[in-house]
Amino acid sequence: MKPNILFLTCTDSEEAEKISVTLLKKRLVVCIKKIPISSSYLYKGKIESADEVLLIMDSIEENFSQVEQEIKKLHSYETFVLLSVPVGKTTNAVLKWIKEEIL
Repeated sequence: MKPNILFLTCTDSEEAEKISVTLLKKRLVVCIKKIPISSSYLYKGKIESADEVLLIMDSIEENFSQVEQEIKKLHSYETFVLLSVPVGKTTNAVLKWIKEEIL
């Protein structure tokens, strides 16, 4: 088991909630934080800006493909950004929590 943090931007709070509930119900993540953000990005050669909701999700590396598949079904963006960052260290209590909830 390799703990990781997943980052995903969503178009609005409704989409963020729909994705969050699905991933939690399917036990692919143990926790999701939702933060309103203002993004600027390059898309099709243009600089774009948008208000979005950033999801910060606690999971395990082994679940990445399943998380990606679920997001593909629910996300409105043609190209959504899902990033995975490995967790170098965490507490034994967090590791136990992850094992109890999603393994």
